[in-house]
Amino acid sequence: MNRAYSLFDIKGYDEAARIFEGVATSPTPDRMGDIVDPKGALFKLPLPFLHHHDPEAPIGHITDAKVTDAGIVVRGTVATLDAPPTLKERLDVAWAELKSGLVRGLSIGFSPLEHEPIKGTFGVRFKKWEFLELSLVTVPAQSEATILTVKQFDASTRAALGQSTRKGVRLLTTSPGASGTIAAHPGAVLLNTRRS
Repeated sequence: MNRAYSLFDIKGYDEAARIFEGVATSPTPDRMGDIVDPKGALFKLPLPFLHHHDPEAPIGHITDAKVTDAGIVVRGTVATLDAPPTLKERLDVAWAELKSGLVRGLSIGFSPLEHEPIKGTFGVRFKKWEFLELSLVTVPAQSEATILTVKQFDASTRAALGQSTRKGVRLLTTSPGASGTIAAHPGAVLLNTRRS
């Protein structure tokens, strides 16, 4: 399984719902010079949301994913459980790491299906690939895959109150550098994204 990583900065969070939105990957080269083409992704929802790519440490689910020219915009949750105590602790620790910014990376786990060398580089373009999981990670390599928002309220609670479910907390990522761009997710936030 291959991986591609990104950085995010959290500016707010929701203790009850633990909902986030972000960009899982983008067409920008990662640190290894590889490109994972968002439009080549094959996946079935929900996808596992893991802690550091550990298949024995799931922490939630990716419940929505939209492929765009700029990347794959995802929505997911970190689960909330009261038992057993060890599972509750793992989920609480993962959420605390995410909301505090101690663990600031996202990473896709994928299986390549079609790829080609990128001319003039040592990099590989993954043209078709299976999106297997998304992970919360410490060390990023793909910097445009970022958290966009962490929802202020649980969507069902907002809907029951007759309120819009699209309101979120504004999050900003680190600077994209000279070649980066600023991107916006409709109805969510304006953010500054970059690959690392």
